[in-house]
Amino acid sequence: MNRFEGRRVLVTGAASGIGQATAIRLHQEGADVIAADVVTDGLAETEKSCGTERIRTVQLDVSNEAQVNEVVGALDPLDVLVNAAGILRASHTHETSLDVWNQVIGINLTGTFLVCRAALPALCAGGRGVICNFSSTSARFAHPYMAAYAASKGGIDAFTHTLAAEYAKSGLRAFNVQPGGIESGITETTGGMLPTDTDWGLFAKTSPVLRPKASGFAGPETIAGVIAALASDDGAWVTGTDIRIDGGAHG
Repeated sequence: MNRFEGRRVLVTGAASGIGQATAIRLHQEGADVIAADVVTDGLAETEKSCGTERIRTVQLDVSNEAQVNEVVGALDPLDVLVNAAGILRASHTHETSLDVWNQVIGINLTGTFLVCRAALPALCAGGRGVICNFSSTSARFAHPYMAAYAASKGGIDAFTHTLAAEYAKSGLRAFNVQPGGIESGITETTGGMLPTDTDWGLFAKTSPVLRPKASGFAGPETIAGVIAALASDDGAWVTGTDIRIDGGAHG
């Protein structure tokens, strides 16, 4: 399929995990992709997977306002924005420092705002712009030891619904994907962040019902495929909503 032929797409967090898988999938479907991340080695891998045509990589810290304005503000035309950049930090809430709280909120929530704000003029000018923001099942369901992360994702939920209503007359669609139980850079490192006295029983409620792999996690391409459908014209009637993709963990 070439659902994105002739369309220009920006994917943040494109150096690994779901962001990388999404950049590759949309490129396979014909998009002109700008892959952005702070990790240049990972971006090189993304570019290698796509080949040399129709992809450009750019180093971008989404929490840096000046950098976002310079890089994203120059992208005109722009048809689709996928905000996959994000971090997770885990600890007991009463032991979470303000610096860690601000770091997570700054990258996940404020970073999403900054990139959207810079991209909106170009997305609206085209008359059928799409914003796909990354929330999480943690925004609606209890994920212990991840208070800052959950708060940032809940904020993204509310922010995206506002965008969908405010810019609908410009033809803009905005929606959230809420991944859960997906192999990614975040899930691979979460175990090492958790407190030494972690109550693992609390995670029973977050386990997928579907088990595509022995690990119980699905690959990042699972999310990329859903984004490809929703961000294309096949998703033309989808806006102002949250799409939970968690293998039935929270059904």
